[in-house]
Parts: sequence; C-alpha cells; structure tokens
Amino acid sequence: MADYSVKNTADSLSVTTTTEQTNNHAKTLAEIGLSQFAPYLMNRIMGRWNVNLHDQLRPHNLNPVKMRTLAVLSIIPGLTINELSIYTVAEQSTMSRSLDALEAQGLIKRISSDADGRVRKVYLTEKGSETFDRLWPIMYDGETNLMENISAEEQKQLIGTLQKMLSNIQPPAVD
Repeated sequence: MADYSVKNTADSLSVTTTTEQTNNHAKTLAEIGLSQFAPYLMNRIMGRWNVNLHDQLRPHNLNPVKMRTLAVLSIIPGLTINELSIYTVAEQSTMSRSLDALEAQGLIKRISSDADGRVRKVYLTEKGSETFDRLWPIMYDGETNLMENISAEEQKQLIGTLQKMLSNIQPPAVD
C-alpha cells in the first residue's frame, strides 16, 4: 500500500506517492509547505500550549517544565534527573534548576539511592502531590480545548499515530 503526500498550492492540489518522491528527489520545504510539515505543526501546537500553560501557572509560582515534572512524578515516582529530563522534554540544566526550585517550594524531595548513593531519586512530597492534584485541571482543560471538534475516533487515531512517531524517533530505552 502506497503512502501519499498532499501538496496544496494556490492553483492546484496534487497527490504524490512516497514511491514517486523516492524516484524523483527529496521534496523541499517549499514544495511541502509549512502547513503540511508535521514537525512544524507539532512545534506550533506545543509552543502555543506552553505559552497558555505558562500564563495559567504563573500565579501558582510554576511553569510548564515544573508542572510536567510534577505530572510525571505523580505517575512514575523515584526518577533520576536524567530520566525526568527525558520524560519532561527538558534540558538537564533546566531540569536541575527546576528541581532546585520545586524542592525550595517543598513540592519534591530527593533521596539518595540505596543501590548507589551518588544517584538521587526524586519524589513528590505530600504538598507536591496536593499541588499537582489542585492544578491538574488546568492541563486537562487545555487538552480538552486542544481536542475540541475532534471526534473520539480521530483522537484515538491521533494518539496512536503520535505513539508510533515517538517510537520511531526515541532511543529504545525510553518508554
């Protein structure tokens, strides 16, 4: 079964199969167009998501990286800074500063690993868990707005496609 790409210009709409693209050349961004380039669209969506989330979290002395950290730790407690950096899509230096701030706010605690004292695992405190639970509706409402006018079946397909894309691009060790 062939894969298809669509080119939408002011004058015409053309459909080209992946086989045809391979036989000719790699398409340029100008040929594809920004509105048909998935990485661009994903970055635009996440950029807007983060701006909106930042505005809503600012009164609570949090930002998107800190909130993602609380979210991940609410599901997977006891991660290292490296693991948190991967799951929250944050640079390690940004994660380190975020953890320092979250610890100062009393929202997380770092505990040395029994297996290796040099490794510190991160956990939510009771206050951190309560804060996440109180602020989770902000993230949930943002996702609800994002999915507005998208059917349940389309949402399921989208999530499945995004999971496939993630497995195509990520290192095998990260779920």
